Amino acid sequence: MHERDWRFCLAPMMDWSDRHCRFFWRLLSRRARLYTEMVTTGAILRGDRHRFLHFNPEEHPLALQLGGSDPNALAECARIAEDYGYDEVNLNCGCPSDRVQEGRIGACLMAEPNLVAECIATMRAAVRIPVTVKHRTGVDDLDTEEHLHRFISTIAQTGCEVFIVHARKAWLQGLSPKENREIPPLLYERVFDLKHHFPQLTIVINGGVTSVDMSHNLLQHVDGVMMGREAYHNPFVLAEVDRDIYGDASPHITRDAVLEAFIPYCEYQISRGARLNHMARHVLGLYAGQPGGKRFRRFLSENGHRPEAQAELLREAKNHMNSAGS
Repeated sequence: MHERDWRFCLAPMMDWSDRHCRFFWRLLSRRARLYTEMVTTGAILRGDRHRFLHFNPEEHPLALQLGGSDPNALAECARIAEDYGYDEVNLNCGCPSDRVQEGRIGACLMAEPNLVAECIATMRAAVRIPVTVKHRTGVDDLDTEEHLHRFISTIAQTGCEVFIVHARKAWLQGLSPKENREIPPLLYERVFDLKHHFPQLTIVINGGVTSVDMSHNLLQHVDGVMMGREAYHNPFVLAEVDRDIYGDASPHITRDAVLEAFIPYCEYQISRGARLNHMARHVLGLYAGQPGGKRFRRFLSENGHRPEAQAELLREAKNHMNSAGS
């Protein structure tokens, strides 16, 4: 079933994977599974719910990532997400930032597998869509293989079947979120070992994935791959996904065609009050590595923030790139 396919996923990334970004990504791949930025239970239950949960219908299959640790609040948010039409709810047990730790959210939950299991069980009882977990290989000194296996087996007893594993541990003190994405070493073998020990589970690997070829190699060991920052900085890598990962007979697409397809979307969003720079920032890497790509990026960066900027500016940026050369 298409909605339950985790072979290739695009990571939840704070301040990046918003609905405009996800619509843009969908122009490059019809099949990749998309994830929202993390949304806390408090934001949904006490904030502007529609602002946090609204998405474009083209984004399916789409998962909402939740941050929280109160089982009842998470279950209520899962029900709301299902009503909104999301295909999956994912619990964040991997974010290491101080801000989320204070709310008992993210990677600190890896130290409390029984609480996570209670959260997942309560959420699963509330909805029919899949409830999944995204986590690290460990946290602080709780980074042994035994602890990781205990964490997963405790949660799997609730019926949870999908575990997205960032193949690094998290240090909750002393490292920034950026450093936590770079300094702890990648432990792919530990994630491969999870699939060996839990063959009945869907294991998705995350961390350091930079190409579709690399994804192919990883899929020899696990059920799915999740790409993050590479898809943002070099989005055209996604143009290979439908054909090379899913075997679809997809027509060849070009960067120019993707940009042209994004322009009507931007025009519509601007007519509804959005600012061009809120959307244009996601396409800055479309021509990464191409002649004139830096000119394209600079032109959009320098002009897209203007309040009067219109979607036609995207086409102007491309023309500026082509006319100026490299």
